[in-house]
Amino acid sequence: MSANHHRNGNSSKAAPSAPHLHRRLGLLNAISINMSNMIGIGPFITVPIILATLQGPQALLAWLVGAVLAIADGLVISELGAALPGSGGTYVFLRDSYNRESWGKLMAWLFAWEFLFFGPLEIASGTIGMTQYLSYLWKPLTRHPWELKLFASSIAVTVMISLYRRIRDVAWLMLALWITTLATTGWVIATGLTRMNFQRAFSFPPGAFHLSWPFLVGLGSGTIVVIYNYLGYYQVCYLGDEVKRPERTIPNAVMISILAVSLIDFLLSFSFVSVIPWREIIKTGSPANLAVASVFMQETYGRWAAILVTALILFTAFSSVFALMLGYSRIPYAAARDGLFFGWFGSLHPKGEFPHRSLLLVGTLAAVASLFSLADIITGLMVARILVQFIGHTVGLFVLRKKTPEVKLPFKMWLYPFPAVLALVGWLYVFASPAFEPGGWKFIAYAFTTIGIGIGGYFVLAYKKRMWPIVPREHA
Repeated sequence: MSANHHRNGNSSKAAPSAPHLHRRLGLLNAISINMSNMIGIGPFITVPIILATLQGPQALLAWLVGAVLAIADGLVISELGAALPGSGGTYVFLRDSYNRESWGKLMAWLFAWEFLFFGPLEIASGTIGMTQYLSYLWKPLTRHPWELKLFASSIAVTVMISLYRRIRDVAWLMLALWITTLATTGWVIATGLTRMNFQRAFSFPPGAFHLSWPFLVGLGSGTIVVIYNYLGYYQVCYLGDEVKRPERTIPNAVMISILAVSLIDFLLSFSFVSVIPWREIIKTGSPANLAVASVFMQETYGRWAAILVTALILFTAFSSVFALMLGYSRIPYAAARDGLFFGWFGSLHPKGEFPHRSLLLVGTLAAVASLFSLADIITGLMVARILVQFIGHTVGLFVLRKKTPEVKLPFKMWLYPFPAVLALVGWLYVFASPAFEPGGWKFIAYAFTTIGIGIGGYFVLAYKKRMWPIVPREHA
């Protein structure tokens, strides 16, 4: 028995009730968490935005581009998640692949820092989308913009309170929410498939597929929104310490989730444009622009169906926000445990055994973020995270394979390194696209500014805690 194990054993006898995380999430739980987060309200609020990027149904090509990018990145995530499972997901990948005693500290800190600027925004996009569909049921809400914002903020608080419980209870609740999500999307897709109007769906404007610079820029902008819909295929990685057999469960959950949601989202989009003229969908402020699924059902079955599907979408959106806040509440906790965030957030609830203080932080920030506009939130949260999270963990995989060959890789991506290189190119294309749109530079500036401040903050932390590079590794 090692000395470390011996110490742990004594500690257990001294404090038998010390709270700790348990591995209770199986493959079905993992898939339900990922897919609930991925589907949520995304396709029900973003189809109008996607169609508007190229002013026509040719914009649905972005679903294919986004799927290819998600699959390539999913293979990167699968390899890292199987090799380095732990609470915090990407935080752990960056910390350990770049060497946790040097560059890994900086990268992990940057991710935890950047998370404060994109995580709450992603949660808020779901709460804001819910208020858009609520306005379909209660039209007076549209006359009071601040009431809508405050209502979205209150949803974030409600989700935070709902998550204040043990992970075992949360897992069962997520399964129920996931089943409702599948039932809702299945009903919409089945309706669309039985009433398809190919002439309406493929009523392309003149020169729709003319390969030009505006086409590439528009496709890139559409892909940003599509990737927003795919976000969450890695959600279970944030719960890595609570997953059974993570070396198999994580890769399977990631790839199954991406393939299933890609098909679901495309069929949903195609169903909408085959029933409702796309020009009506992209018309700002129109009922179809605000609540396309509700109008879709009203056109097909009548008002009763519109009300029912709206209620189901609201329930589905709640499950997405629920899954997001569940996973993201582990990031400040993991960083605090490493000494790279305020230590107060590194504790577990004494009875419920979940990171309650970290949950309160994420929930509060999401409530504040819910006061902003949806379009800016989606672009901002995507651009803010690409450099550190997606490009960071992809480069990190190359570093891990080269610098630490002793690390076991239970799952290895197919055709390495092609998927990783494809992911890098795709993320750079998506990141640069807003720069060529009117006002797009503000999002690029947002990303670089937050990273710059984060680097400065790390050096202040390193100076105070005598960490690398202020103190060399051998003396830290």
